[in-house]
Amino acid sequence: MNPQAQLLHARTALYPRDRRSVAVARDLTRITLTDWGVSERSDDVLLCVSELATNALLHGVPPHRCFRLDLALLADGVLRVEVHDSGPGEIRVPDPTPESEHGRGLLLVDALADDWGVRERDPGKIVWCDFAVRASVD
Repeated sequence: MNPQAQLLHARTALYPRDRRSVAVARDLTRITLTDWGVSERSDDVLLCVSELATNALLHGVPPHRCFRLDLALLADGVLRVEVHDSGPGEIRVPDPTPESEHGRGLLLVDALADDWGVRERDPGKIVWCDFAVRASVD
């Protein structure tokens, strides 16, 4: 993401530590993409939101805390997804075996997003991913 890129649109929401929050975050993302006229790559974006939100719930949100989803559409054609949590800042990309039932979320994010990473925050971390998109709404 170009740090000088102009922000066209942004949405933010907080979600409680509840497994239903993943579906609600995905629904907000779907609505937001429609509102912003982003149709290409929407399945990839929605899957990455699901994976990052699930990881936040499983590994980054202590009891009685929330995670935050930030969506931003930039003038340079980048859609940024950020999931903020208050858990430890280390992220490991696992190397699951074919029999593993878990551990593929960040591998999917790496495969689907144009770029992704982790930034520290106090407390916790921000896991983000970027997608090159075209929007039909200004």
